[in-house]
Amino acid sequence: MKKTNAIRLLDKQKINYETVEYKVDESDLGAATVAAKLGQNVEQVFKTLVLRGDKNGIFVCVVPGDEEVDLKKAAKISGNKKADMIQMKELLPLTGYIRGGCTPIGMKKPYPNYIHSTCQLFDFIYISAGQRGMQIKLNPQDLIEFANMTVGELV
Repeated sequence: MKKTNAIRLLDKQKINYETVEYKVDESDLGAATVAAKLGQNVEQVFKTLVLRGDKNGIFVCVVPGDEEVDLKKAAKISGNKKADMIQMKELLPLTGYIRGGCTPIGMKKPYPNYIHSTCQLFDFIYISAGQRGMQIKLNPQDLIEFANMTVGELV
């Protein structure tokens, strides 16, 4: 198993986690498919979305795999009046990650991070490990503290 940048950063901080690999279906990178392959509830498989606010620029929202980010709520929590998803072609240059492999850990720049409050209902959640076909299973509080995340309503 290849160590991704996200995994190296977790190791450096001695944060407990597990990695789980799965077979990638390039035609379906959705969180529901990933959850099914992991044998987990989709509510515990969180996806990382990158948005642009009209006042504060780029920020990151981490939401349950079965939900869509509410742009008005995302704008409000991030101090913007309006927010939109970035264009897919911007993802790699802004974050260093590709679609289906984007994680809030170890992006090219330290963007503000927000995570949906339901993460706190679970002992562990899954996020991308920074590449397609690999997830990180970790305690949500560890992620919140490590990635300096703000918890709130995003869906």
